[in-house]
Amino acid sequence: MIPHPPASRTMKKWRLIQLPPVNYRDAWKLQTDLVAARWDRRLDTDVILMLEHPPVFTLGRRGGMGNLTVPESVLKERGIQVIQVERGGDITYHGPGQLVVYPIVDLVSARLGVADYVGMLEEVIIQVAADWGITAGRNPLNRGVWVGNSKLASIGIAVRRGVSFHGVALNVDLALEPFDWIHPCGLRGIGMTSLKKELGESVPMDDVATAVHRRLEVVFGIKLIRTKLDAREMHPAARVEDALLQRKVTSG
Repeated sequence: MIPHPPASRTMKKWRLIQLPPVNYRDAWKLQTDLVAARWDRRLDTDVILMLEHPPVFTLGRRGGMGNLTVPESVLKERGIQVIQVERGGDITYHGPGQLVVYPIVDLVSARLGVADYVGMLEEVIIQVAADWGITAGRNPLNRGVWVGNSKLASIGIAVRRGVSFHGVALNVDLALEPFDWIHPCGLRGIGMTSLKKELGESVPMDDVATAVHRRLEVVFGIKLIRTKLDAREMHPAARVEDALLQRKVTSG
């Protein structure tokens, strides 16, 4: 059974921001800025970022170049970076057509343990897959969401001063070939899949983002408030933090 936060009289409100494609390093800096602002209470509520990244490989805390199956020169020729980060997990790929969801959540205030929180993120994606008639679930090999022996979504988080960041990468309609250049999540003999591959047809990214929005509200028992930012505020991504700090959302 997936745990839910304790019921309260007033539903908590989190911000939801859907950004245009963001360079990985810019999104990483934005997350760490938001974590700091959330911890010292300059930011009044939790935040969900939704976006896509240009092609990039990231290495989690357990990650190493040993799980890259092609020469590094191949990636350099294609202009694809490999970036080491503090999230859990090993190596993974991000690229256009993958919906990345970064929740910046004060786990202490939400009364959530790390294992329960990760389980709830998995449940969100399992329910989203079910919205398209896809039976997805968990796999004891690795955290994330799976369809059979193929991984549909990867999950890797970090926690700093009780505030979580990094998050979920859901394969919607992206080229899966780059996953052949690595042992995804450090695992051998597994496949990667996407909503498009499972359905045999494309799925609009906006429709998937809407489904994730809805399922986040259901699983976490919250209300997501869309926060609109103008182009000046969104580029570069680091300005998003200042824009958020000027907007107050009353949480329950």
